[in-house]
Amino acid sequence: MNRPEHVLVINAGSSSLKFTMFRMTGEEMRAKGLVERMGLSAPMLHYERFDGLKSCAPCKVANHDDAIRLVCEKLVAPDVGVLRRLSDVQAIGHRVVHGAEKFHDSTIVTEEVKGSIRACASLAPLHNPPNLGGIEACERVFPQVPNVAVFDTAFHHSMPPSSFLYAIPYEYYERYGIRKYGFHGTSHKFVAEATASFLGRPLESLRLITCHLGNGASITAVDRGKSVDTSMGMTPLNGLVMGTRCGDIDPAVVLYLVRRGMSANEIDDLLNKKSGLLGVSGIGSGDMRDNLAAAEAGNDQAKRAIWMFTHRLVSYIGAYYTILGGADAVVFTGGIGENSVPIRRRVVSKLACLGCILDEERNQAVVNGRAGLISTADSAFRAVVMPTNEELMIARETARLLSVA
Repeated sequence: MNRPEHVLVINAGSSSLKFTMFRMTGEEMRAKGLVERMGLSAPMLHYERFDGLKSCAPCKVANHDDAIRLVCEKLVAPDVGVLRRLSDVQAIGHRVVHGAEKFHDSTIVTEEVKGSIRACASLAPLHNPPNLGGIEACERVFPQVPNVAVFDTAFHHSMPPSSFLYAIPYEYYERYGIRKYGFHGTSHKFVAEATASFLGRPLESLRLITCHLGNGASITAVDRGKSVDTSMGMTPLNGLVMGTRCGDIDPAVVLYLVRRGMSANEIDDLLNKKSGLLGVSGIGSGDMRDNLAAAEAGNDQAKRAIWMFTHRLVSYIGAYYTILGGADAVVFTGGIGENSVPIRRRVVSKLACLGCILDEERNQAVVNGRAGLISTADSAFRAVVMPTNEELMIARETARLLSVA
């Protein structure tokens, strides 16, 4: 088919559904929104049009099918819609968290593909089933429109075995697929390409360290457009200190907690939902903004949490700098990376020994969705802030695949 002009992007969760409508000429966002509390009490529809018009209203949605139909009604509504008719939707792109070793690239959805996504659910039980539910709902509501699955893990399939294997008996990799897969791949790919464009250099000539910093956080070494290592592992729990996730931890800690009487579910809840900034600071929040405010007010535990976050991140940057044999830029993205002036200051100040020097005036100026340099002109390598746009990356991947199908 010809390159689709109107692409709908869907990110389906267990009780929420995010959507973005793109017009691919000019890569324009036409509308976006969120259906939240789906199947629960008091569901809400948040809607925003390209011209800034916004609305938030209660709705009746029990499942993904209801949510998709509600979105359709909004997109073609005479007063707030952006489409003349639903048939204008030519393609639908879906975020799918885990593709395991089956999917090394985005793919057009078929029955076989759906079966494989379902089979990967054991590796992402909270994400893959609702992701698949969103796909199947779109198939029912848009029976003639092609769907494309875009996997968080796909970008990291270029990692060599020395990066993705764990030092346990090889048979566990062969039998159970236990290995590092990495996540946030759609974001890392987007910011790598966007940074190359920003710097005016071919991506194939650059060594980049991309830092996706939000409530979930990961860092990737990108060598000439290919991921060669990343901080998240078989699951998103590994790596950096995050909002509620612990990141790197001695595996024996888990065994110790088991021997102290904790169950697997209790430990899972502890490490994924009660740790990270939330657990260390003790202020009841894993949000970096709350932790910075508490630290500014003199809370020593919040200060400790922030320094742990920074220390872990700088450690990974140093490791990836040597793995890449140097770097052309370290890139900050995600809610913290794009907006937290104090965190960027702490991190880049630690990179002075490698020749990356913070320009504080630039650092103060680059916030609120702006891209920009925050290092001095004479730095040995650059520090760049680059807003991510995972939805646009999914739309691009969808258009790319269907243009050659």
